[in-house]
Amino acid sequence: MKISNPRQIHIQDYNYELPDERIAKYPLIKRDNSKLLVYRNGEITDAIFRNLENFLPDNSLLVFNNTKVIQARLHFRKATGAQIEIFCLEPHSPNDYLLNFQQTERCSWVCLIGNLKKWKEGSLIKQIDKDGETISLKASRKQSHGDSHIIEFEWDNQDVTFSELLEIVGELPIPPYLNRDMEEQDKQTYQTVYSKIDGSVAAPTAGLHFTPAVMESLKERGVKLAELTLHVGAGTFRPVKSELIGEHVMHSEFISVRKDFIQGLLSHEGKIIAVGTTSVRTLESLYYIGVLLEDKTTTRLHVPQWMPYTDSNNVLSVADSLQNIIAYLDRNSLNTLIADTQIIIAPGYKFKIVDGIVTNFHQPQSTLLLLVSAFVGSGNWKSIYKHALDSGYRFLSYGDSSLLLK
Repeated sequence: MKISNPRQIHIQDYNYELPDERIAKYPLIKRDNSKLLVYRNGEITDAIFRNLENFLPDNSLLVFNNTKVIQARLHFRKATGAQIEIFCLEPHSPNDYLLNFQQTERCSWVCLIGNLKKWKEGSLIKQIDKDGETISLKASRKQSHGDSHIIEFEWDNQDVTFSELLEIVGELPIPPYLNRDMEEQDKQTYQTVYSKIDGSVAAPTAGLHFTPAVMESLKERGVKLAELTLHVGAGTFRPVKSELIGEHVMHSEFISVRKDFIQGLLSHEGKIIAVGTTSVRTLESLYYIGVLLEDKTTTRLHVPQWMPYTDSNNVLSVADSLQNIIAYLDRNSLNTLIADTQIIIAPGYKFKIVDGIVTNFHQPQSTLLLLVSAFVGSGNWKSIYKHALDSGYRFLSYGDSSLLLK
């Protein structure tokens, strides 16, 4: 028995007209000057982001995703002159992000390949200059899985890590809907001011509005701040191509949450506000990880896409679920929970942990718009987005923001 059946949702019901001129191609010079739409109890208020503190409930806990966007696009040129782009999605070997970035000889990644038809066989070689010394970087195709490929990278300087190579020769993967090339300023503007942990191929864009001044004002107001990590995959840009949501396959994403963060959730008595849909997905996935850990023999901490929509997976209290995670970490002498999630949050989803969301305005017919609709209630997203369009809000990654409260 299902508590809801979002699989039957027609994605066309989540379409709206978004003129190209309403897509922000560049951020504002001052991040916190962006508009802020506040939605609470069906009422909409227009504000400025730097005044966010004035609209948060008392004793709020604001949760940030501290992931950092890597320069994941690598460009190679064959002897024939053909250009091949390799887009690094997630580490394959070692499959731990930190270990992979620290490799000094070889590593492999799950990648997308641009202009694949021009790369029939053999390896690609790129000569890189680092401080006057030439490094030879070789890329070889090992396996293919659908539209993704396992690429092994090898280089001939053991004093240089793979992370350093990406910094030298990689390109920041700005969203395709910006319809422009990456520019030098994007290296700063497409990162949050609190980004720390390398791994994402897309920014958690709700966080792009925060400045040190805003963070300080939140602390002075008494808002508690906490961080978790979800590495955003390229699937965040994947459109829903199926007519029904049930036929759409969500991408899996790496999450990392410290034990003291989970203890903080347990002890917090106020509202929990997620900054961005990535923080929402991580927080809500924590509940279902705790459900998985009811079985103490569980070894794979993976939240399947449709797990939240079965009654038997929703009987545990949030406190008991989080306690299960802490007990698991204690049993294994761990300070950090490492897991992955494929969760889809769509109308019919029952939120367990999140009481509010700071988020940008999302693409039509996207899973992110489904998440917003699930939070604000059936059909209410339409009035929010109509107001934003009628009131001159800027949309998508570099656009304006909203604060959604129940």
